[in-house]
Amino acid sequence: MRYFLLAICIFISLQNASSQTYEVGVVYGGTNFVGDVGSASFVNPMDYISNDKISYGIIMKWNRSPRHAFRFTALSMNTFASDLRAKEPRRLMRGLDFKSTITELSLGLEFNFFEWDLHSIKRPLFTPYIYAGPTYFFTNEFKINTSDQLEKSGDVSTFAIPAVFGMKVTLGRHWVLGAEFGARYTLADNLDGSESEILTFGNSNMNDWYMFSGFTLTYTFGRMPCYCNF
Repeated sequence: MRYFLLAICIFISLQNASSQTYEVGVVYGGTNFVGDVGSASFVNPMDYISNDKISYGIIMKWNRSPRHAFRFTALSMNTFASDLRAKEPRRLMRGLDFKSTITELSLGLEFNFFEWDLHSIKRPLFTPYIYAGPTYFFTNEFKINTSDQLEKSGDVSTFAIPAVFGMKVTLGRHWVLGAEFGARYTLADNLDGSESEILTFGNSNMNDWYMFSGFTLTYTFGRMPCYCNF
Protein backbone atom coordinates (compact mmCIF):
# COMPACT_ATOMS: atom_id res chain seq x y z
CA MET A 1 0.00 0.00 0.00
CA ARG A 2 2.82 2.45 0.78
CA TYR A 3 4.08 2.14 -2.80
CA PHE A 4 0.68 3.11 -4.20
CA LEU A 5 0.55 6.12 -1.84
CA LEU A 6 3.97 7.13 -3.09
CA ALA A 7 2.72 6.87 -6.67
CA ILE A 8 -0.24 9.13 -5.87
CA CYS A 9 2.11 11.74 -4.40
CA ILE A 10 4.22 11.68 -7.57
CA PHE A 11 1.08 12.09 -9.65
CA ILE A 12 -0.07 15.12 -7.64
CA SER A 13 3.32 16.76 -8.06
CA LEU A 14 3.16 16.26 -11.82
CA GLN A 15 -0.12 18.13 -11.98
CA ASN A 16 1.73 21.30 -11.08
CA ALA A 17 3.98 21.12 -14.14
CA SER A 18 3.09 23.54 -16.91
CA SER A 19 1.42 22.94 -20.27
CA GLN A 20 1.73 19.19 -20.75
CA THR A 21 -0.62 16.26 -21.25
CA TYR A 22 -0.97 13.47 -18.70
CA GLU A 23 -2.56 10.05 -18.46
CA VAL A 24 -3.51 8.22 -15.28
CA GLY A 25 -5.27 4.88 -15.01
CA VAL A 26 -5.26 1.22 -14.10
CA VAL A 27 -3.50 -1.95 -15.25
CA TYR A 28 -5.06 -5.43 -15.18
CA GLY A 29 -3.74 -8.77 -16.41
CA GLY A 30 -1.81 -11.93 -15.58
CA THR A 31 1.79 -12.85 -14.72
CA ASN A 32 3.83 -15.84 -15.83
CA PHE A 33 6.99 -17.01 -14.04
CA VAL A 34 9.85 -18.72 -15.92
CA GLY A 35 12.69 -20.22 -13.93
CA ASP A 36 13.88 -23.59 -12.69
CA VAL A 37 10.45 -24.67 -11.42
CA GLY A 38 7.35 -25.11 -13.56
CA SER A 39 6.83 -24.63 -17.27
CA ALA A 40 9.74 -23.26 -19.27
CA SER A 41 7.37 -21.57 -21.74
CA PHE A 42 7.52 -17.78 -21.91
CA VAL A 43 4.00 -17.53 -23.34
CA ASN A 44 1.88 -20.27 -21.78
CA PRO A 45 -1.80 -19.19 -22.17
CA MET A 46 -3.01 -21.56 -19.43
CA ASP A 47 -0.72 -19.83 -16.92
CA TYR A 48 -2.05 -16.37 -17.73
CA ILE A 49 -5.76 -17.21 -17.42
CA SER A 50 -5.46 -18.92 -14.03
CA ASN A 51 -7.91 -17.30 -11.59
CA ASP A 52 -5.39 -17.01 -8.78
CA LYS A 53 -2.85 -15.13 -10.90
CA ILE A 54 -4.67 -11.83 -11.29
CA SER A 55 -2.28 -8.86 -11.42
CA TYR A 56 -3.23 -5.20 -11.14
CA GLY A 57 -1.83 -1.75 -10.54
CA ILE A 58 -1.73 1.91 -11.54
CA ILE A 59 -0.06 3.67 -14.44
CA MET A 60 0.85 7.33 -15.04
CA LYS A 61 2.26 8.97 -18.17
CA TRP A 62 3.66 12.36 -19.01
CA ASN A 63 3.44 12.73 -22.80
CA ARG A 64 6.54 14.76 -23.43
CA SER A 65 6.14 14.71 -27.23
CA PRO A 66 3.97 12.92 -29.83
CA ARG A 67 6.69 10.25 -29.96
CA HIS A 68 7.61 9.59 -26.34
CA ALA A 69 6.30 9.72 -22.80
CA PHE A 70 7.76 9.32 -19.33
CA ARG A 71 5.89 6.52 -17.58
CA PHE A 72 5.53 5.22 -14.03
CA THR A 73 3.82 1.97 -13.00
CA ALA A 74 3.20 0.29 -9.67
CA LEU A 75 2.02 -3.32 -10.02
CA SER A 76 1.01 -6.13 -7.68
CA MET A 77 1.54 -9.42 -9.50
CA ASN A 78 0.31 -12.81 -8.31
CA THR A 79 2.12 -15.72 -9.88
CA PHE A 80 2.97 -19.38 -9.33
CA ALA A 81 5.00 -22.20 -10.84
CA SER A 82 4.26 -25.92 -10.81
CA ASP A 83 6.39 -28.73 -12.19
CA LEU A 84 3.15 -30.51 -13.13
CA ARG A 85 2.70 -27.90 -15.88
CA ALA A 86 6.15 -28.62 -17.34
CA LYS A 87 6.92 -30.82 -20.32
CA GLU A 88 10.35 -32.00 -19.15
CA PRO A 89 10.19 -35.50 -17.55
CA ARG A 90 12.60 -34.52 -14.75
CA ARG A 91 10.41 -31.63 -13.63
CA LEU A 92 7.25 -33.71 -13.82
CA MET A 93 8.82 -36.37 -11.57
CA ARG A 94 10.17 -33.74 -9.13
CA GLY A 95 6.75 -32.13 -8.56
CA LEU A 96 7.79 -28.84 -6.95
CA ASP A 97 5.47 -25.83 -6.84
CA PHE A 98 5.11 -22.40 -5.20
CA LYS A 99 2.93 -19.27 -5.18
CA SER A 100 4.33 -15.78 -4.90
CA THR A 101 3.42 -12.09 -5.05
CA ILE A 102 5.65 -9.59 -6.85
CA THR A 103 5.39 -5.85 -6.15
CA GLU A 104 6.96 -3.93 -9.01
CA LEU A 105 7.87 -0.24 -9.38
CA SER A 106 9.03 0.97 -12.78
CA LEU A 107 9.93 4.39 -14.17
CA GLY A 108 11.04 4.74 -17.77
CA LEU A 109 10.42 5.84 -21.33
CA GLU A 110 7.57 4.81 -23.64
CA PHE A 111 8.29 5.29 -27.36
CA ASN A 112 5.42 5.54 -29.88
CA PHE A 113 5.87 4.22 -33.41
CA PHE A 114 3.22 6.62 -34.79
CA GLU A 115 2.35 10.21 -33.87
CA TRP A 116 0.45 10.30 -30.57
CA ASP A 117 -0.95 13.81 -30.13
CA LEU A 118 -3.85 13.67 -27.69
CA HIS A 119 -4.83 17.25 -28.60
CA SER A 120 -5.32 16.34 -32.24
CA ILE A 121 -8.85 16.62 -33.64
CA LYS A 122 -8.33 13.40 -35.56
CA ARG A 123 -9.88 10.38 -33.82
CA PRO A 124 -9.29 7.59 -33.15
CA LEU A 125 -5.55 7.62 -32.58
CA PHE A 126 -3.65 4.31 -32.70
CA THR A 127 -0.02 3.34 -32.27
CA PRO A 128 2.19 0.42 -31.26
CA TYR A 129 4.76 1.28 -28.61
CA ILE A 130 7.73 -0.08 -26.68
CA TYR A 131 8.72 0.62 -23.09
CA ALA A 132 11.92 0.21 -21.07
CA GLY A 133 13.29 1.69 -17.88
CA PRO A 134 14.65 1.02 -14.39
CA THR A 135 12.46 -1.54 -12.60
CA TYR A 136 12.67 -2.61 -8.96
CA PHE A 137 10.61 -5.36 -7.37
CA PHE A 138 9.89 -7.01 -4.00
CA THR A 139 8.88 -10.65 -3.67
CA ASN A 140 9.20 -13.87 -1.67
CA GLU A 141 12.26 -16.09 -1.59
CA PHE A 142 11.97 -19.87 -1.32
CA LYS A 143 14.04 -22.84 -0.19
CA ILE A 144 13.80 -26.63 -0.20
CA ASN A 145 12.73 -27.95 3.20
CA THR A 146 13.46 -31.32 4.78
CA SER A 147 10.35 -32.77 3.08
CA ASP A 148 11.80 -31.89 -0.34
CA GLN A 149 9.16 -29.22 -0.88
CA LEU A 150 9.44 -25.47 -1.43
CA GLU A 151 8.66 -23.12 1.45
CA LYS A 152 9.06 -19.37 1.95
CA SER A 153 12.40 -18.44 3.47
CA GLY A 154 12.10 -14.66 3.51
CA ASP A 155 11.82 -11.66 1.24
CA VAL A 156 14.04 -10.42 -1.54
CA SER A 157 14.21 -7.21 -3.55
CA THR A 158 16.30 -6.44 -6.62
CA PHE A 159 16.25 -4.95 -10.09
CA ALA A 160 14.75 -6.32 -13.29
CA ILE A 161 15.33 -5.37 -16.92
CA PRO A 162 12.01 -4.98 -18.77
CA ALA A 163 11.24 -5.23 -22.48
CA VAL A 164 7.61 -4.27 -23.15
CA PHE A 165 5.66 -4.12 -26.40
CA GLY A 166 2.11 -2.83 -26.62
CA MET A 167 -0.62 -1.19 -28.68
CA LYS A 168 -2.99 1.60 -27.65
CA VAL A 169 -6.03 3.36 -29.09
CA THR A 170 -8.10 6.34 -28.02
CA LEU A 171 -11.71 5.88 -26.90
CA GLY A 172 -13.33 9.26 -27.43
CA ARG A 173 -11.60 12.43 -26.22
CA HIS A 174 -10.31 11.43 -22.78
CA TRP A 175 -9.85 7.64 -22.62
CA VAL A 176 -7.07 5.38 -23.91
CA LEU A 177 -7.21 1.57 -24.03
CA GLY A 178 -3.97 -0.36 -24.32
CA ALA A 179 -2.80 -3.97 -24.44
CA GLU A 180 0.78 -5.01 -23.74
CA PHE A 181 3.16 -7.90 -23.17
CA GLY A 182 6.37 -7.46 -21.23
CA ALA A 183 9.23 -9.74 -20.22
CA ARG A 184 11.31 -8.93 -17.13
CA TYR A 185 14.79 -10.39 -16.74
CA THR A 186 15.57 -10.34 -13.03
CA LEU A 187 18.96 -9.99 -11.38
CA ALA A 188 18.20 -13.02 -9.19
CA ASP A 189 18.19 -16.80 -9.58
CA ASN A 190 16.65 -17.93 -6.29
CA LEU A 191 13.05 -16.70 -6.59
CA ASP A 192 12.03 -20.35 -6.99
CA GLY A 193 14.37 -21.84 -4.37
CA SER A 194 16.77 -23.29 -6.94
CA GLU A 195 19.78 -22.15 -4.90
CA SER A 196 18.73 -23.44 -1.49
CA GLU A 197 21.28 -24.32 1.17
CA ILE A 198 20.07 -27.92 1.23
CA LEU A 199 19.81 -28.46 -2.53
CA THR A 200 20.79 -26.62 -5.70
CA PHE A 201 19.06 -27.49 -8.97
CA GLY A 202 18.32 -26.10 -12.42
CA ASN A 203 20.42 -23.90 -14.67
CA SER A 204 22.65 -21.66 -12.58
CA ASN A 205 23.71 -19.71 -15.68
CA MET A 206 20.20 -18.33 -16.29
CA ASN A 207 18.42 -15.95 -13.93
CA ASP A 208 14.68 -15.99 -13.31
CA TRP A 209 12.15 -14.21 -15.54
CA TYR A 210 8.58 -13.08 -15.12
CA MET A 211 6.19 -11.90 -17.83
CA PHE A 212 3.14 -9.69 -17.66
CA SER A 213 0.31 -9.60 -20.21
CA GLY A 214 -2.65 -7.32 -19.71
CA PHE A 215 -4.62 -4.19 -20.43
CA THR A 216 -4.33 -0.53 -19.46
CA LEU A 217 -7.13 2.01 -19.28
CA THR A 218 -6.08 5.63 -18.77
CA TYR A 219 -7.83 8.98 -18.52
CA THR A 220 -6.12 11.89 -20.30
CA PHE A 221 -6.06 15.52 -19.23
CA GLY A 222 -3.91 18.64 -19.48
CA ARG A 223 -3.60 21.80 -21.51
CA MET A 224 -2.23 22.06 -25.04
CA PRO A 225 1.43 20.97 -24.72
CA CYS A 226 4.43 22.98 -25.78
CA TYR A 227 6.65 20.11 -26.91
CA CYS A 228 10.40 20.41 -26.80
CA ASN A 229 13.22 18.36 -28.31
CA PHE A 230 14.02 15.89 -25.53
